Amino acid sequence: MLNSVVIAGRLVSDPEIEITENNKKRTLVTVAVPRSFKNSEGTYDTDFVRCILWNGIAESTCEYCKKGDVVGVKGRIQTSAYEKDDNERKYSTDIIAEKISFLSSKKEK
Repeated sequence: MLNSVVIAGRLVSDPEIEITENNKKRTLVTVAVPRSFKNSEGTYDTDFVRCILWNGIAESTCEYCKKGDVVGVKGRIQTSAYEKDDNERKYSTDIIAEKISFLSSKKEK
């Protein structure tokens, strides 16, 4: 069996580190990944993929990246389930990052 994914795209917000109750460092980032083909209206759609970064990867990303930077993420897909306040069951599919590459920075004006 194989569970591996690689994406490249732009960060939609500045990464921020948080400390979990187990005293681990975690960062949640969303990466905007444009599709490689045009839709029926002649434009490119974009997927917004949530990625979870832990410990050293989380620290490095917060230190070196900001909104608009292009990053590459290699990791695995993880699906989890949770219940909302109204007892409705929801599902979340995320990428758990194993490696992140800083591909380019958005130039500041």
